[in-house]
Amino acid sequence: MNSVQTRSAERALSGGTWLIVCGAMLYSILTVTPLMAKHTVPEWAWTAPILPLVVDAAVVIVVKLDDVLARLGGHGGNWPIVLRWMTGLMTWALNIADSALKKDLVGAAVHSVAPLLLIVTAETSLAYRRAIAAAVAALEADRRAERAQREQEARERSEQARADAREEREHAALVLREQREHEASLAREQTEREERRRREEREGRERAEAAEREIRERREREREHREQERERLEHQARQRAENEQRERAERAAREQRERQERLTRERDALLGRGPAQGKLEEAEARQVVTAAYEVALSVRQAAELCGWSVGWVSTRYAEHRDPNTSGAELAIASQ
Repeated sequence: MNSVQTRSAERALSGGTWLIVCGAMLYSILTVTPLMAKHTVPEWAWTAPILPLVVDAAVVIVVKLDDVLARLGGHGGNWPIVLRWMTGLMTWALNIADSALKKDLVGAAVHSVAPLLLIVTAETSLAYRRAIAAAVAALEADRRAERAQREQEARERSEQARADAREEREHAALVLREQREHEASLAREQTEREERRRREEREGRERAEAAEREIRERREREREHREQERERLEHQARQRAENEQRERAERAAREQRERQERLTRERDALLGRGPAQGKLEEAEARQVVTAAYEVALSVRQAAELCGWSVGWVSTRYAEHRDPNTSGAELAIASQ
């Protein structure tokens, strides 16, 4: 029997027991209450249900505590037995008392059913619970023994496996040590070969680097020589360009001075003629006005020199101050 079946049996036993207990309590209260009402003063007739309730409460306590002790595998001693039988007999006596007083044997027998069933059920359920607890304890002991045996076998297998693994590790370590020694010997030989090869490669690289460095130095010297030659040519070209530019500047300055001197002479000649005797030609008058404007003569003085009106001279002065004015006057004149 497994634990599921055991719990199912315990639930069935507990449910049946409490069903019988509750039914017996209800039947006892309904049977004993009228008897107690008859033997109680009328003022206290309402207390009639108290006694059967007290007795039945004791029955409930006994049944519940027996259930707990049986589950725990304990024993309460003799007093629980006394209480169980005393409450059972009290319940039986109270239930048959009315029929016994009336000499009604059939009624006494009928009213004895519930109390006797309650007493026997309490004893039987207690015995069943103890038997189930003992069986469960035995099953648990068997399971513990079986589990201990399995654990012992597992430990033995584990120890054997560890011993086998230790032997395998020792053998593997021996093989590995021999293999490592062989590999170390091969590695040393390989290292020596690699070292020789690297030394030869290093010497070859050093020779190649020396040759390449020599070629690079020769190319660098050639490049520096070409650079110096190029800089010398560029310097000569810049020097010639600067000389030519300086000559052009000096020539332009000389031409500018000569042109300025010529203009100055022409302007002085125009202004030195004095007031005009009449109205000069427009082109000549314009030259006179331009010369007067350049030496900052007044409009009236310029008008006297060219023989034209003050307004016309003012217009020419305005043209010199703002060249756009002449364009505007030409546009107005064309309209």
